[in-house]
Amino acid sequence: MKGHPLEPFPLRRHMRERVVIKWGGGLITNKSSLCTPDLEIIEQLAQTISDCQEHEIDVILVHGAGSFGHLRAKHWRLNEGYLPNTQFEKDEKCGTQQEAVNAVRQEMLDLNAHVCHALEQKNLTPVVHPPHLWVQNTGPEFLGYLNRFHQQSQGQIHVTFGDVVEVEGEQQFGILSGDDLVVRLAVELPAVKRLVFAIKGVDGLLRVPPEQATKDDLIKNWSPEIEFKGTHQSKIDVTGGIGLKAARGSLVASQGIEVIMVNGGKAERVLNAMLGNPVRGTIVTDNR
Repeated sequence: MKGHPLEPFPLRRHMRERVVIKWGGGLITNKSSLCTPDLEIIEQLAQTISDCQEHEIDVILVHGAGSFGHLRAKHWRLNEGYLPNTQFEKDEKCGTQQEAVNAVRQEMLDLNAHVCHALEQKNLTPVVHPPHLWVQNTGPEFLGYLNRFHQQSQGQIHVTFGDVVEVEGEQQFGILSGDDLVVRLAVELPAVKRLVFAIKGVDGLLRVPPEQATKDDLIKNWSPEIEFKGTHQSKIDVTGGIGLKAARGSLVASQGIEVIMVNGGKAERVLNAMLGNPVRGTIVTDNR
């Protein structure tokens, strides 16, 4: 990425193929109910990662926040940074923005614990990298060394997630989206062949709003000049919804990496996308 030269890494003679997958926060939680995981979906998705290991493919997992983080972050406007002149109504846990920062970070760790438990139940070893411990600033050009993700033993799964991170200057803190994390991970790490977005409730990008769509409205190949209609829960979401996924996916595709969006509720599609097999979904490209 611009301004971020590729970091040196020790070459392995036979490095296994790698895939970066993003589990949407809305997919793995009930987004309208505070801190409610969808354990059935998480278990199904964990199985797809186990299956990838059986196919000699290593996985780097990024997950969203959903109801763990978004609701509280929205109330306290954490995506806007420190707002000393704004009056906020206290919630059941927090009386200040800084308390909200700490609460959201803990909520993300709580959700991550559910994810890691599901992986461990599949005899996988999650290696967790909470962004607030190693990232500064937001957006795809955040500051943070990715060398912690370079080495990956068989059975190990690197895991990270959207988080509240430190920001330079008066803003002090902000929201780093998992959709920004996947850009850097997919582009800068060695041996990554594809990026998969597992999203909730739709097969990919659609020509019309989801509630109006038929199976013929799926955009099978998308580039930035093609319009699409998606649902963005702006009253809840503090990142960019499916539009941000499309934009960031196009950035990754511009670097020659396969990018596809699939329905995360269809585990067999998620697995096939991770394996690089043809599957119903949206292939994301750049416009060059």
